[in-house]
Amino acid sequence: MSLQKSEAIMIAAAVAIGLVGLMSPNWLVFTTTLAVSKALVVLGVVMLMRSGLVSFGQGLFFCIGGYAVGMGGRFLNIQDALLLIFIGFVAAIALAMVLGLLLTRYREIFFAMLTMAFSMILFGILVKSHGLGSTDGFTVVQWSVLGWQPESSGMGAFWLALVLGLLVALFLNRFFQSSIGLACEAIRENEVRVEYMGVSRRQVLYINYVLAAGIGAIGGSLTALAAGHVDPEMAYWTISGEFVFIALLGGTGHVAAAFIAAMIFALVRTYAVELFPNSWQMILGIVLLLIILFLPKGIWSLFTRQKKAAS
Repeated sequence: MSLQKSEAIMIAAAVAIGLVGLMSPNWLVFTTTLAVSKALVVLGVVMLMRSGLVSFGQGLFFCIGGYAVGMGGRFLNIQDALLLIFIGFVAAIALAMVLGLLLTRYREIFFAMLTMAFSMILFGILVKSHGLGSTDGFTVVQWSVLGWQPESSGMGAFWLALVLGLLVALFLNRFFQSSIGLACEAIRENEVRVEYMGVSRRQVLYINYVLAAGIGAIGGSLTALAAGHVDPEMAYWTISGEFVFIALLGGTGHVAAAFIAAMIFALVRTYAVELFPNSWQMILGIVLLLIILFLPKGIWSLFTRQKKAAS
């Protein structure tokens, strides 16, 4: 299987970001790590949007991935980061396989509200769980990667997020071009015609939903490893809304759009808090609203415009 041009660019970009990270201050490394981690959750939202669905409950799987890391280290004494991430991935997949049987029956606002409801149920359970720190959450134990203990947990999480983010991006780039990925777009346009073609729309949506859940859990696991702490806010509806906002900011044209949008969102918020501590929410909203107004199809539309102009 030959490497596509966009995939080669993504690999080169990941290597460049990694090299820049070696010379960057700790705050920027941490911000980039969180941006890449959240971009993975956003990719799950993008997968659903490409099939005509909008999830306001992707924080459910984001939280499951984070708590799997925390609980795996705290109660099972597991220190290997890859195993902890895998546990979160499997837990999210298992839950999504159950919820997907119900959720794939619904569309539009009904799907959006149901996904948010399940996320808020998890939030309520965690808030009442005193053994898990209730509203305060709890810290993540010291972790390693295949026996290697990074000198700096910040740089370790940075490289781990960069590698896993690249692998997921490469996988989804091919997935979007596969028969299931193209069927998702066809369902968004006209799902009745898809059924007439002999393709089960529920089966396609089910696979897409479950896969999006697993990818979201990976993002949550990486966030927990980087931050060193988990709390119920990971499942709160505002977090899920943030993921939807970033997805709209980047657009659904390419997997790289989610990473670009997540980084822009993180930097704008960081500088807004630094420069306008008492009104940073308003500044953040205005800046991002202007981007969406002038780029209604997302930041990725800038690249498609240049490509059309060049041709």
